[in-house]
Amino acid sequence: MKKIMVVDNEPDIVDLTRTVLEIGGYNVVPAYSGEECLKKLDEEKVDLILLDIMMPGMSGWDVFNRINKKSPEIKIVFMSVLEISDKRKQVLLDEGLADYIMKPFDKDTLLDRVDNILRD
Repeated sequence: MKKIMVVDNEPDIVDLTRTVLEIGGYNVVPAYSGEECLKKLDEEKVDLILLDIMMPGMSGWDVFNRINKKSPEIKIVFMSVLEISDKRKQVLLDEGLADYIMKPFDKDTLLDRVDNILRD
């Protein structure tokens, strides 16, 4: 069973995303901050991280850069309410980001995109 870490400072988002992913057959590890994410990665191996960009303390950008340097094999998807340009998205994909999912998202879209990423 593939393991996904969901990182967001909003507990409701973590809970909702976790429920959808578990229904989809995934094992989910919750984290509520960038710092907690990095700490848990020292203890657990995950296949994918769904990462909020705007969090207090350590931002998703910072977390992405740290993980990408240390463990580039871990796939990371940004989840955000911020729209970004196609050009910026392409730069992020070139830097190793697996996908960019806009919030709010519906459960089918989330599962389809996660399934596609983890199928590769």
